Amino acid sequence: MQPTARCQERGSFNADEALLALAKRCNGLFDVAQGATLMFMRSFTAVIERDPATGLFVGYVPGWPGAHSQGANMDELRQNLEEVVAMLLEDGDPKLEGEFMGTQTVKVA
Repeated sequence: MQPTARCQERGSFNADEALLALAKRCNGLFDVAQGATLMFMRSFTAVIERDPATGLFVGYVPGWPGAHSQGANMDELRQNLEEVVAMLLEDGDPKLEGEFMGTQTVKVA
């Protein structure tokens, strides 16, 4: 069962009264089967650096204490960060202490 359009709601819902209410708030853009579970993807920006001493890739989500990991390559780091973020989300939405705004090149003479 695929939604026909995106809904702005976030989270994971079981097909009970909460899911039926969600479907109503999304203007009936998708059908709900009994016992179904809908998962909504969440995205977070991670900063990635390479540790010169170990050669490991190190990544963290800016402003989110505890949202950091490492890996021998980019794929391993991504998987590790996904696990850490999923684990941290089990405690609820993060209270981000900062927001990633981008990178900038600084030139000096």
